[in-house]
Amino acid sequence: MEARDKGAGPSGALYVVATPLGNLDDITYRAIQILRSVDIIASEDTRRTRKLLAHFGIRTPLLCYHEHNERWAAESVAARIRGGESVALVSDAGTPLVSDPGYRIVELAAREDLPVVAVPGPSAVVAALSVSGLPPHPFYFEGFLPRRSAARRRRLKELAGLRATIVFYESPHRIARSLADMAEVLGERRAVVARELTKLHEELVRGRLSDLARAAADREWRGEIVVLVAGKAERQGASPGEA
Repeated sequence: MEARDKGAGPSGALYVVATPLGNLDDITYRAIQILRSVDIIASEDTRRTRKLLAHFGIRTPLLCYHEHNERWAAESVAARIRGGESVALVSDAGTPLVSDPGYRIVELAAREDLPVVAVPGPSAVVAALSVSGLPPHPFYFEGFLPRRSAARRRRLKELAGLRATIVFYESPHRIARSLADMAEVLGERRAVVARELTKLHEELVRGRLSDLARAAADREWRGEIVVLVAGKAERQGASPGEA
């Protein structure tokens, strides 16, 4: 095993490390240093993380965590940090905890007053918002909507009054139905579908919700998807998203 550089950060700490969405060149130099120097990496998807580590010649051991073992993983990580080891927390892509598991690990470390250090970098929410053409502030991140249409519509009704740009995550097999529900509940608003950000087949589709819903029903979707919807207009007759 390669010798790790302990000078990259303090020992006995949890590092929350953002990793690339798709393009490996988006990783920060600091993230590479941290991943190389820690004693272990807590990874949501070890297969994907191994590919990332192999690309940069990093041989740090991995600890698998996911939504079903996160309580155990949190205890294991905390015990390691109390013992003086450093742990990096990564998700399958982007910034950990943002619609990904990992909260229990960070929450336990914070509750025990163990050092928790952010190593910022790629985030699908921020990347999509920056290129959407919709008002960037304020914005509201919802994440994934409920799977069932009735529950999804109820949640959309709760969000309908927000004057902030709303950011959703959605899966390829639900995107058409979700856009149809958004069009029905939220009305004729500007929206953007961002697919496969930073990857080879990156795509941005802009339009009114009703147009996007019709177009979505006529095609096959693949990859990771972010949907951004303009907030409620603040005055009668204003275009969606206008102040």
